[in-house]
Amino acid sequence: MSNIRKEPQYAIFGGSFDPPHLGHIEIIKKALKIADKIIVVPTFLNPFKNSFSANPQIRLKWCKEVCDFKDVIVSDFEIKNGKPTYTIDTFNALSKDYNIKYIIIGADNLKSITKWRDFEVLNSKIIWIVATREGYELDCSSLREYKIINLEQNVSSTDIRNGKKSQFIDKKIRQKVLNEYRN
Repeated sequence: MSNIRKEPQYAIFGGSFDPPHLGHIEIIKKALKIADKIIVVPTFLNPFKNSFSANPQIRLKWCKEVCDFKDVIVSDFEIKNGKPTYTIDTFNALSKDYNIKYIIIGADNLKSITKWRDFEVLNSKIIWIVATREGYELDCSSLREYKIINLEQNVSSTDIRNGKKSQFIDKKIRQKVLNEYRN
């Protein structure tokens, strides 16, 4: 019998979370069956996008409100950067403090993932957790190693921003989110 303590394995779950919704929560809960802990990292601005709807501080606050459960950390790393931050930079920074073994992505990212900055470096260091998404092909051929989590919630932040599927917003933040996108 050994007294060696195993270091927890972390997964990074980055995204705009504009707004966070129950689909994101389902991803976190299912990913916690693979990784020991999840670090939710709201972006300041996705490097592939030109704008955001809700400002970064509001999205960070929403994430903290809905992800306030055991084994989940909400990081302000990218928002503190105040500019688009590449996943490789977030990975390198967070790896100084955490044993990052996984990165969580949605199936909608698979088509462009090889265009990510230093994709090959990331691909050689981590295991991808890929969340299925209705309407998106699950072509993981460019990933070295991956695990699939099947989602039942069919919702996107875009749906919510467009005034649809508000039932997929956590009750803790629902009214704040609806007010934000109504303005």
